[in-house]
Amino acid sequence: VQLQASGGGLVQSGGSLTLSCEASGSISSINDMNWHRQAPGKQREVVAGISKSGSVKYDDSVKGRFTISRDNAKGTMNLQMNSLKPEDTAVYYCEADYIVHSPAGPEVGRSWGQGTLVTVSS
Repeated sequence: VQLQASGGGLVQSGGSLTLSCEASGSISSINDMNWHRQAPGKQREVVAGISKSGSVKYDDSVKGRFTISRDNAKGTMNLQMNSLKPEDTAVYYCEADYIVHSPAGPEVGRSWGQGTLVTVSS
């Protein structure tokens, strides 16, 4: 599974952006998908996740402002970000967990997309 993220950019505080992540390869093997972000000088953190069945979870810092969605058939995942704040400035990464069927049995693989930079100006 390979991931391609897009949609970052520069936006003013209070504005909106939508990030997209497109998977290729064995997209039917993908289970959970997540958006992570890493701000300058800080550790990478999970901001939102969505299961294959559509269950979602959000970090408290983005609840009510960000919405995660996915299309399993197309292998895509989006992150709609509203009411953006300067503290949302970070490189955003999409990530997918998938099942790999090996002779030893099923194993969990993880793929990362390249980061996309979101900059929120005050």
